[in-house]
Amino acid sequence: MNRTVDVLVVGAGPAGLAAAAGLAAAGAGRVEVLERERAAGGVPRHCARPGFGADARGRPLDGPGYARRSVRAALRAGAAVRTEVSATGWAGPLTLDVTAPTGLERIRARAVVLATGARERPRAARLVPGSRPAGVLTTGELQRLVLRFGTRPGRIGRRAVVVGGDPVARSAVRTLRAAGVEVVAVVCEQPVRRSAFGSVPVLSGAIVTELLGRGRLTGVAVRTGAGRADGHTLRCDTVVFTGDWIPDHELARTGGLPLAPGTRGPAVDGACRTAVPGVFAVGNLLRGAEPAVAAAAEGRAAAAAVAELLAGRPWPEGRVPVGVVTAGPLRWVTPGLLGPAASPLLVRPVHRLVRPVLTFTQDGAPIGRVPLDGPLLPRRSVRLPPGWADGVDPAGGPVVVGAEW
Repeated sequence: MNRTVDVLVVGAGPAGLAAAAGLAAAGAGRVEVLERERAAGGVPRHCARPGFGADARGRPLDGPGYARRSVRAALRAGAAVRTEVSATGWAGPLTLDVTAPTGLERIRARAVVLATGARERPRAARLVPGSRPAGVLTTGELQRLVLRFGTRPGRIGRRAVVVGGDPVARSAVRTLRAAGVEVVAVVCEQPVRRSAFGSVPVLSGAIVTELLGRGRLTGVAVRTGAGRADGHTLRCDTVVFTGDWIPDHELARTGGLPLAPGTRGPAVDGACRTAVPGVFAVGNLLRGAEPAVAAAAEGRAAAAAVAELLAGRPWPEGRVPVGVVTAGPLRWVTPGLLGPAASPLLVRPVHRLVRPVLTFTQDGAPIGRVPLDGPLLPRRSVRLPPGWADGVDPAGGPVVVGAEW
């Protein structure tokens, strides 16, 4: 079946739903959202903890509440949200092949917004050696097991190790303990605040070097210390790998969208425009692991650029956009392209930097410096205002963002 819509949004997480709600409310025509899961709302559906803003009465929202509110906002604005529908490939620059419960479809749109989000890097991608025993999970897999089996003791495991130290790791610890699983340790490569995990032992500066057991996990080998020469075994039947988010970029990549080297998400400008006219990319597809409220704000901002395209504003063509890349201790920067107008910049480091000065160079020449008042942390981005780009030559080479500390 062939159909045509005005805007096709792929992914019903915070960014995709916010973009759809904004576009539908602005009268963008037929706005359709595709979600491959059984329910819309994205990762927050599984995060039963506060930290997602507040409702209309000022009460704190947990993840499921935030997801429900986002879905309602999109539906009330007039967007169509379809679940259990997967975009499987491209049949043209603005045409997607789709698999739905009702069969195969081909949908053409005037604009496509990719909001496929991010996923945790699985054990295999982290290059942790060992056999393939049962009991090796990501946080998302753990949450799906709890949704399926509830918190009945023994259905998930009895003794667990959690790998990672960010808020997702804390969520995994809470989920495991609520399911009656003893958490024997949290293993984290970066320094973490031990009190965040309550009475659970925390091994900072440590890595999991091997998974043990056949059939079912029996333990993990761990190395600690600066040289990581000291090793020992933690006995467990479950290990949960948390965090280490990577963009879910398969659809973007098969569509020929250039990927940013640091984030491995689509390279976009400040208006979330990709290198393919009419295709936008928003949210954690761009870099992984920003909070839901930040991804939603990005979706709302991108909706304005999509609306301008639908109203007849030409796509910025005719020149090669200036790239933005990182060097030194910085992990990534986004957006990776400098559009017609300068935009805020998100930067994240490889490791903790104390009161760094961010430097900007182009073609080997310095063009700016931005001192930061506080530390730059590997699990938290810093947002720079648009003034960082005042000295950029639009005809020059890539801007390199570095750091002195």
